[in-house]
Amino acid sequence: MQAKVGIIMGSQSDWPTMKAAAEILEELGVPHEARIVSAHRTPDRLWEYGKSAVGRGLQVIIAGAGGAAHLPGMMASKTRLPVIGVPVETRALKGVDSLYSIVQMPKGFPVATMAIGGAANAGLMAAGILALQDAALAERLDAWRAALEASIPQEPSDG
Repeated sequence: MQAKVGIIMGSQSDWPTMKAAAEILEELGVPHEARIVSAHRTPDRLWEYGKSAVGRGLQVIIAGAGGAAHLPGMMASKTRLPVIGVPVETRALKGVDSLYSIVQMPKGFPVATMAIGGAANAGLMAAGILALQDAALAERLDAWRAALEASIPQEPSDG
């Protein structure tokens, strides 16, 4: 099945964080792909990915990056698709630098920004965007949320 969501990250070390988006999309039955696309080390790959995304059938891109975190914003500058940014936690500044880099996009190139390490929510956001035009996915997303609600106890326990 053709991917509808692209999950991109700046390096292999971002995968442990970004994998949560893929897991959510798999659980909801959303076709996706995952690629390493570094804004700094593979700029031609980034350009090609952004330019070809619409033609390849992608509808949403989730972009995770740590440190300077240019990937989500650069991707937003290369495609009209919605881009969801995931700041990846770093050792030096715990991901705050990544968060600020992603959330502070200039007018014209918006990036929907999740919390530091918030790849699971990025997957849910991508599914929610797709569900606007996909009734079956909307039902699966509603069921997922109902199951989450049902899993929360009403009263605290000692055990």
